[in-house]
Order: sequence, then C-alpha cells, then structure tokens
Amino acid sequence: MADFDPHMLLTPTQMSAVDRAAVDSGIESYGLMEKAGQAVAAAALRLYPQAHRFAVLCGPGNNGGDGYVAARALAACGATVAVFHLKDPARLKGDALTAHVACKLPSAALSDFRPQGGDVVIDAIFGAGLDRAVDHEIMAAIARVEKADVPVLAVDLPSGVNGRTGMPMGAAFKAAHTVTFMARKPGHLLMPGRLLCGTVEVADIGIPRRILTAHADRLAENAPSHWQQHLPVHGAMDHKFSRGHLVVFSGEASATGAARLSAQAALKTAAGLVTMASPENAMTANAAHLTAIMLKRIDDTDDLKSWIADKRLSAFVLGPGFGVGQKARDFTLSLSQHRLVLDADGITSFKDDPDLLFSAFAGGETRLVLTPHDGEFARLFPDLAGDPSLGKVERARMAAARAHAAVVCKGADTVIAAPDGRALINTNAPAWLATAGSGDVLAGIIGGLMAAGMPAFEAAAAGVWLHGEAGQKAGQGMTAEDLAKAVRPL
Repeated sequence: MADFDPHMLLTPTQMSAVDRAAVDSGIESYGLMEKAGQAVAAAALRLYPQAHRFAVLCGPGNNGGDGYVAARALAACGATVAVFHLKDPARLKGDALTAHVACKLPSAALSDFRPQGGDVVIDAIFGAGLDRAVDHEIMAAIARVEKADVPVLAVDLPSGVNGRTGMPMGAAFKAAHTVTFMARKPGHLLMPGRLLCGTVEVADIGIPRRILTAHADRLAENAPSHWQQHLPVHGAMDHKFSRGHLVVFSGEASATGAARLSAQAALKTAAGLVTMASPENAMTANAAHLTAIMLKRIDDTDDLKSWIADKRLSAFVLGPGFGVGQKARDFTLSLSQHRLVLDADGITSFKDDPDLLFSAFAGGETRLVLTPHDGEFARLFPDLAGDPSLGKVERARMAAARAHAAVVCKGADTVIAAPDGRALINTNAPAWLATAGSGDVLAGIIGGLMAAGMPAFEAAAAGVWLHGEAGQKAGQGMTAEDLAKAVRPL
C-alpha cells in the first residue's frame, strides 16, 4: 500500500486491536498463531544451528501459544526440545490451548527449568502485553538464565519489558534476538528495552497492511521518509538570504564556545548565512574565532527588538552558553513571533514559570522547538517527569501539546513530538554522542533547517537524525568540535 509506513510502531493495545480486526475480517486467529510460532522456529534454526537443546518457556496466554507452535516445529525438524510452562497448561484457553494440545511434547513447570550448556532459550512467557511486575518465579528463571549465560530468543518482546515504555517490570530477560509480528512496539526502540531486545526481526504473519495502518497513531521510528519532502531544495537563482538567515545568541565572554558550535553546525547544515548575536564583552572572543559566521553586537532587548524588525532574519537559537536568568527570558519573549530553538540555559530560565513561555508561543503555526535533556524537561514539566505511569513517548507528546512546540526529549532514545500528536523515536545516534557540546551542535542543526524553511517538527526530526549521522561519521573519541565539522546536509 502506498500509505503504509514500514517504520510505524504500534503499542501493545493497538496491536491487540489489530489482531481483533484481522479476525473480524475473516482471518482465522489460530492461523496467525501458527505463522507466528513457525517464524520463531525458523529464526531459531537459522541463528542457532549449533544448539544442543531449545528450551521453550511458555506463558499462560497467546505468547505461550506461539511458543508451543515453535516447539512443535523445532521438534519436527529434528531439534532437541524441552518445554517448560508457567501455570497449569490445562487452564489455557482458545488458541493457546489448541497450540498446546497440538504440540504433544511433554512439559515441565518453569520452576523446574535449569539451563544447560548448549541451550538456546526461547522466551515465550509474556511478550509485549505485560503491564505488571513479574513475579518471583519468573525473576528466578531470569536469574538462572543470566547466570548460565545462554542465548535467549524472545517471542514478540523479552518477558518483563513493557511494550509501551521499554522499561523492565521488576526484571526482564536480555535477548540476543527478538522476533515480533507485523510491526515493532515502542518498547523495542525505547531504552532500556532496545538493549534488552538484541536484534529485532519483524515477521509478516499475514495481517493486511490496511488494518495496521488503520490502528496506528502516527508514532514511528525517525527516518528520512518522515521529513525528507520538507528539506530545502536549492535552485540556480538562490542567494544566501533566500537560503535562510539564522541568528545564534552568544553568552558572555567566558562562555562563548557553545554558541559557536551551534553556529558552525547551522552553517554546514542548511542556512545560507549565520550571525552570532553577541554582548559587547564577548565581541573580541567571538571575532577571534569566527570567519564565515557574521557577528552582531546585541546587548539588551532594545538592541534585539530593533534588529529583529529585519524580515531577512529567518530563525533563532537561544540557550547554548547564554546564561540562566531574566535576560534569557526577556530575549525569548521578544522572539515569540519568530521561529526559535530554545535550548539549555534558555529552557532552564523558565523553570519557575513555564506557562509564561508556553503562552508566548501559543496560537498560530508551531514556531518553537524545545530541546531538553531529562533534567531540563523536569524543570519545565515537573508533573509529567514525575509521573511513573507515563513512558517517554507519552511525556513528549503531552509536553508538545502543552507548550505548542516541537519537543525533542534528548537521550539515547531521543523522542521528537509535535503538538498535533505526531511522534518519532530516533535510533541512529551512537553512544559517543554523549559528550559535552553535542547538544549545542544539535540545536544549531535544527536552527539551520528552520532558517531554511522547514516546519518546526520536521526540522527537529531531521536535525536529530542528521546529528546521529554526524556522530557516526565523526567516530569514537570525537569531541563536539569534531562533531560540528562532520555535520553534512542530507
């Protein structure tokens, strides 16, 4: 289908609705379970042909049913299989009971399971639907598997991982490989779930794509297909102003480096020209380091308001190294009718009155991009940060709606959210991006894209992805200066 997004993510609740809709459309539910279990068995044989034994751990629901199908298929191929069950299999219902009866292999209680050398564990206990802490029996099984250091192949999601949030529910298996069905769940991408899943394989078990699309809610993995059509296209008649003019605000003389990182990244990404707005006491320091980036003295809001009357100024970045306080608040509010990336000190300056910021940018097109790390997010949205029932996607979406801003919740699993509910989870960032100044480079990339005309959400998502690509190119051991030099347009 032309409108099918291969990067879409479905929550466990949405996937359950997909399963019901598939059955309502005339697809046999047990046929779906058969295909799922067969896909698991095929992955097990492909990945672990040397296995001495496949230990299949089956839960009391449909995930366990997938496990019984996989066990039967593995045994039919000549593999040695041992089946262990959680709860009495006689109490199974529906398709899971049918799968258990068809399996015909003897099974023992999960409490009797002791990993052996050469085992491959197939975890079919819970899957993605778990929404409560695992009990002591499962914790003990997880501990035994960890101690034995045998590989785990998870069915749908490692048992114990919340499919909506990616968080462990007390304890969780650490899989080397996960087989899920039709679409990934947020828990496959959000940390620490991403690390617990190992490699993730999506098996097609025959549910029509139209049903998946009908139940999706605009949550996906961040990829160029979500914003590439909004990237600036340069023509032969372009000049530097038509490509966009970005302003980056500098801090005081002792804190100018962060803004220069932002400015350099913006110029390399998309902006036709970049100006550093600098207080008088930082002019000399900035002039000594700037070449292609222009310099403008701006000391106070009077200077700023006079200058921003120039319609050729396309977008602004405020926060990196700027300083926390009234000046940051005043400058931000003066820019409320302009396109602004607010980062670092700019965000923290509104910690005592976040609504002042939100109301200034309310209404009209989304003009504001917020780029908080966890601590900065908690300063603007303490209630959301403090609610343990919310996952990172829910927090980002609620924050974006409240602030009327594109919100970039930074981290190893950066989430980008728009006020209208769109959200993307980024996955291409290498671990070594966690270094001082990396966020300043990101703010500059996003600012450059906004200056070039990209809408706020698309600019934020593209900026996060390009930031990850630059990190990959810069390589391990990079500094923020290396990162800024590695930035390239798509």
